[in-house]
Amino acid sequence: MKFYIIAGEASGDLHGSNLIKALKNQRPDSEFRGWGGDLMKKQGTKIVKHYKELAFMGFVEVIANLPTILKNITFCKEDILKFQPNVLILIDYPGFNLRIAKFAHKNNIKAHYYISPQLWAWKESRVHQIKRTVHKMYVILPFEKDFYKKYDFHVEFVGHPLLDAIEDFQSHKESQEVFKEKHNLSEKPIIALLPGSRKQEIKTMLPIMLSVTNSFPDFQFVIAGVSTIDNDFYDAINKHAVPVIRENTYRLLSYCKAALVTSGTATLETALFNVPQVVCYKGSFVSYFIARVLIKVKYISLVNLIANREIVKELIQKELNAKTLKNELNTILSEPTNSRIKAEYVTLRQLLGGKGASERMAIALLKTL
Repeated sequence: MKFYIIAGEASGDLHGSNLIKALKNQRPDSEFRGWGGDLMKKQGTKIVKHYKELAFMGFVEVIANLPTILKNITFCKEDILKFQPNVLILIDYPGFNLRIAKFAHKNNIKAHYYISPQLWAWKESRVHQIKRTVHKMYVILPFEKDFYKKYDFHVEFVGHPLLDAIEDFQSHKESQEVFKEKHNLSEKPIIALLPGSRKQEIKTMLPIMLSVTNSFPDFQFVIAGVSTIDNDFYDAINKHAVPVIRENTYRLLSYCKAALVTSGTATLETALFNVPQVVCYKGSFVSYFIARVLIKVKYISLVNLIANREIVKELIQKELNAKTLKNELNTILSEPTNSRIKAEYVTLRQLLGGKGASERMAIALLKTL
């Protein structure tokens, strides 16, 4: 069985790797090729394009890099035809993957889409394209099944794969003492800074996050770094000499008391580690203006979207500044807010469908073949 998988971001690489592991349990003779990262590669996938080459964020940035994006799409189509997969699996990454789904449909290749594009937030009209070109959609957020039902398109809710990824990590984690000693940290409680994984967002978010560090002398701040960003890039921004721990975000979240988190999958990961957080977002003026016009949802964090109410505070654009960030961080470190957020996280976990998402996805996919 030949599988071609396309994941264009770090989160897609994580979920893709767990899905590949589950598929191998069911079909050990399978062959995997595709776009992703180191985690998918470790599971035996031949990676033809790494996601770090695909990280374009925001409307303006995408337009500026359009020639590269179009070249990548052409290369991907040619590579799929050469490989002739039995199954094409598309993981999130809609701007790219929906074009590939259309191409696959024209070439009689069945596209299975894992982790739906966020059509409920914007570009809802894309659902008609999905109905025409996607053979089967597998969703991970509980409200998405009802969303697609409005358009008479049956999708399968398999649960959220982050539950499995985090549970697997927690079964192998090291002690807090070992972690602090390994990274030369003090005994002070930790506040984690998660500024994102792309240079553009780190350059915008990290200086604002760092601006509050001197206001909390009883805590130590630690930056969650990523391997795709050079040390020099962090050093140029990090004037406060705050420690940067790379590719250890889950361990950092295991031992911190609170976190400042750039909007994205990291907000849900932080919640699943039971860490009170402040969600941060600031983009270019043009990107934000376009987003304000197009995006329909009330919240930007997955935590609040899934709960359909404000569990964690979101600071967006002008609201994200040193003063408001300091005030909100003080609030989540104090009672009763700290305990209230943790209690809300328990309900959030229940809404996500329980562990076993990757196995359920693998079984559901193989049943359609």
